[in-house]
Amino acid sequence: MKIYHSLEDFSRVTNAVVTSGTFDGVHVGHQKILHRLKEIALKNNGETVVITFWPHPQMVLHPENHSLRLLNTFEEKAALLKAEGIQHLLRIEFTKEFSQISSLDFIQNILVGTIGTKKLVIGYDHRFGHNREGSFEQLKLNAANYGFDVEEISRQDVDHISVSSSKIRQALEISDIETAIHLLGKPYSLTGQVVQGDKLGRELGYPTANIEVDSRYKLIPADGIYAVTVGYENKIFKGMLYIGPRPTVNGTQRVIEVNIFDFNKDIYGDRITINFHKFLREDKKFDNLDSLKQQLQRDKENTVKVLETINCAKSQGNT
Repeated sequence: MKIYHSLEDFSRVTNAVVTSGTFDGVHVGHQKILHRLKEIALKNNGETVVITFWPHPQMVLHPENHSLRLLNTFEEKAALLKAEGIQHLLRIEFTKEFSQISSLDFIQNILVGTIGTKKLVIGYDHRFGHNREGSFEQLKLNAANYGFDVEEISRQDVDHISVSSSKIRQALEISDIETAIHLLGKPYSLTGQVVQGDKLGRELGYPTANIEVDSRYKLIPADGIYAVTVGYENKIFKGMLYIGPRPTVNGTQRVIEVNIFDFNKDIYGDRITINFHKFLREDKKFDNLDSLKQQLQRDKENTVKVLETINCAKSQGNT
């Protein structure tokens, strides 16, 4: 996949089949759009182009609101789009000035003038341009004049739930990992660098890798213990993850630390990826370290059971 970091960098491609949006999470609704994009491109000997915006428009339009957290960093989003088989990713810097562009200018100058769009695929209720004035109806009205076709993908529902990035964020904020996985179509993940901790886990017999997440805008799920898998150097390891302020030792700062099973390697400074599979329990303050250690043993046993069950379910699904 080729990534362009501005409109000026973009080079026209053959029979551009295009979609645009923030694509935060690249969830099952987004995947439906991307699959249709690839289907059309293959049928028409074209190339797929995804237009995305960074930073997230809400961060620019409402800078006073610091509550928005994203499911993906740009790098994570790019990796997911590449995995979906997209050929070209155009990243447009979203600024106050860009937000003033009319929907007609967006069509003329970007979709037609820069990209040379032959087919545009958009999601249900997609809006664009200044004050979100652009719509599917407007696109259909202008498409013939500019030489491209437009298609709208219907709303994607999973078990009668309309899929959206905001619903996934809400699920993660209350530890509802199952719903998040269901709507994402994959485990939620976060990537970061392993940094020095105070080595309390090592003292307890459960050494942990403390993770510094790549972006302050990345959504961190609710405090507690999670069954996870850990990606490191193209290998996957099982583990249990803790998120919280460590109340048993009167901690004051929220930490993210993972105990990787059957792993004994110095990885300080390296990057790892955490994949969330199940929420095990809420964070709590224990009377002493012995009680905490006993609970950690139970947590590990539960994690092993959970991950074995998931692996069995996957194996059965592949047979």
